[in-house]
Amino acid sequence: MFRRDYILRMIEEMSGVIGTFLGLKQQKKHTEMLWELDEQYKKHFRLTRELLNSLSIRDIIEMFRYGGIVEADRLQSAALLMKEEALVYMDNQETDKGLIRSIKSLHLFLYAALEGADRSLWSLETQVSELESLVKGYRLPSETEKLLLRYEEDRGRYDLAENALYRMIERSIIQPDEAREFYERLLKLSPEQLDKGGLPLVEVEEGLANLSRVENYHTN
Repeated sequence: MFRRDYILRMIEEMSGVIGTFLGLKQQKKHTEMLWELDEQYKKHFRLTRELLNSLSIRDIIEMFRYGGIVEADRLQSAALLMKEEALVYMDNQETDKGLIRSIKSLHLFLYAALEGADRSLWSLETQVSELESLVKGYRLPSETEKLLLRYEEDRGRYDLAENALYRMIERSIIQPDEAREFYERLLKLSPEQLDKGGLPLVEVEEGLANLSRVENYHTN
């Protein structure tokens, strides 16, 4: 109960701060926005922006792991601040800094989702969608692509999961047996579930057949 109350208080305060950003953004007060974000990082996570951005994505996640369990809701809250930071840099025409933070934020949101985060707290699926739009056209780290596949499959968007699978196959960052397992998992679902997920049974069978042809080509 105490932990839940703490999370809700943090969300309430962060929501208020982020709500003020629209006015600051219209006034192009980027420095003030970054100062406020730094205060939020320090207050809720005992981190600074500089420290957080200097860490690898794996190290960031480990900082939110206690007793072997990731505090998924705190992690997604940190991801939200990082997304807001990315938007500040994007708005200030500092695209490289914005992209780096957008990709990190996306990874953290995906990881939090798969660790059981409450997806309603920050409208997690909307956050992920917006971040995907921000990084569209840029190559994601292999581990982020793998999370995307798991995330889309987990929420029943099998068409988007397959898109992530194709990107990984093109970059040779997924093993053939892993790709095959994806289609085999889908074949255990009903045609109605597959239709709802945007990937009809016939397309699942075609995907598996295409994968087999590619495997045979490389072995001959």
